[in-house]
Amino acid sequence: MKKMLAILLTVALALTATAALAEPVTVKFAAQADSTPATQAVIDAFNASQTDYVVEWVDMTNDSSAMREQLTTSLKAGSSEYDIISMDVVWAGEFAASGYIQPLDMMIEDAGLDVADYNAGSMASGSYNGKQYVLPFFPDLGLLYFRTDIVSEEDAAKLVAGDYTWEDLLAMSEKYAGQGDTTTGFVFQASLYEGLVCNANEFTSNWKDIKGGLEIMKQFIDSKSTPDNILNYTEGETANSFIKGESVFARNWPYMWGSIKSEGTITTDQVAVAPLPGGSTVGGWILGINKNSENEEGAFAFMTYLNSEEGQLIMSAQGGYLPGLNKMLTDERILASDARLTMVGFQNALKTTIARPVSAEYSKVSDALQQAIYPYLSGSADIDATVTAVETALAE
Repeated sequence: MKKMLAILLTVALALTATAALAEPVTVKFAAQADSTPATQAVIDAFNASQTDYVVEWVDMTNDSSAMREQLTTSLKAGSSEYDIISMDVVWAGEFAASGYIQPLDMMIEDAGLDVADYNAGSMASGSYNGKQYVLPFFPDLGLLYFRTDIVSEEDAAKLVAGDYTWEDLLAMSEKYAGQGDTTTGFVFQASLYEGLVCNANEFTSNWKDIKGGLEIMKQFIDSKSTPDNILNYTEGETANSFIKGESVFARNWPYMWGSIKSEGTITTDQVAVAPLPGGSTVGGWILGINKNSENEEGAFAFMTYLNSEEGQLIMSAQGGYLPGLNKMLTDERILASDARLTMVGFQNALKTTIARPVSAEYSKVSDALQQAIYPYLSGSADIDATVTAVETALAE
């Protein structure tokens, strides 16, 4: 009897151990709050798609600086409390250099994935010292908005195709300023903050032509086609000017389309978008894996699911997020849920995204770039000294 009880106990323990082994592994996903259902929906879909892993969303603040501080405090301590980390595109270089996130090259290769299949700007933002550290979460990008009821069909065609230069845009801004009850030609972000870096990145074609790009940027500022206080313009002033019908052209992010629809005195029927001459600065968020994660396989499985056709459809249909998987930009199912993507100019802009400088200390680089560029634009520094200062900042 005792022998039988021992056998039964052994079997019971074995079954318990087997059941424990069969329990799915919990993967913690640190991501900012989402006002749409998309993030939770893609998590639920992944969890339902397989039995090996369960992703749990650690809901972070939408305050980018506070979220970065919370993440770095945890990562610096070597914590494994987060497996997948959602990062602003400008954090990846710092996180990679600090050893907070792990390179994904072998995982990407083993999964048969191709880096070129994903948003170029997002991937460039997560490339550090020749290694790839990220996959996209959702990209964002700079766009040129313009008034189709003012700009000629010939000029509009050039803009939408991306077949124009900054000099061409300046000429158009001067030509059309004041038409259609507008008061100015072109508005963009030239104030002393991060937006200045994004705009300078575009004017200089990703820092390939620093002198030429900054010189044409200053020509815009000195031109009568921009507001006298353009050096104080952030995204808010830019949007306010354009949606109220005060400007013919505006450089801003995709969110302004929604502002036109909900708050504008003009309508979306009067507006089209185009790529920027030097490329569109990428914004948005990217995904990396905590170097200390004990569940890296599950983390990568979720990241690849989110960037699969199914995951991208959920993010687009339920959240209006732009696809990070390039082929989905022309997928009929996504085009049906996001009218912006049917616009040729938007599609062309998505093909020319450029990253901001990837650095181990991006905040310092950004500050140095702002402090180098702004004095020149405001007329208190010469171009040669400015170029030298910019090159020094980029080399940090």
